[in-house]
Amino acid sequence: MNQELEKKAEELEQTLAKQLELLKKDSEEWVKIGGLALAGGLIAFAILKTKKRKKNRNTEKVLALLEKEGLLTEELEDKIKSKAKSGGFWPSLSQRLLVLGLAYAKEKYLPNLFSDQASEDAGKGEKESQ
Repeated sequence: MNQELEKKAEELEQTLAKQLELLKKDSEEWVKIGGLALAGGLIAFAILKTKKRKKNRNTEKVLALLEKEGLLTEELEDKIKSKAKSGGFWPSLSQRLLVLGLAYAKEKYLPNLFSDQASEDAGKGEKESQ
C-alpha cells in the first residue's frame, strides 16, 4: 500500500510538472501579445500627440498672421481655437472591436450551436423511439 501511494505521488508530481510547463508556454504567448498591444497603443498615442502638437503650431501661426494684419477679432479667435466635434479615435476603435468580436463569435460558436442542438435532438428522438 505504501508503494502504491508513492507511485501515485510520483504520477501526480509528473502531471503537475507537465501542467506547469504548459502554463509557462501559454503565458509566454500572452506576454508577447500583451507587449505587442502595449507597443501599438504607445505608437498610436505618440502619433496622435504629434498631430495635435502640429495642429496647435499651425493655429498659433494663423492667429499671429491675422493679428499682424489686424483682422483678428474675439469671435474669429474663438472659432479658430475651438475644437471640432468629431467621433474621435476611441469610438471608432470600440466599434471596430465590437465588429471583430462579433465576427469571432460567429466563426467560433455559431457552427457548434446548431450541431450541438441537432445531436441532442437526435439523441432524444432515439430515446423516445425505444
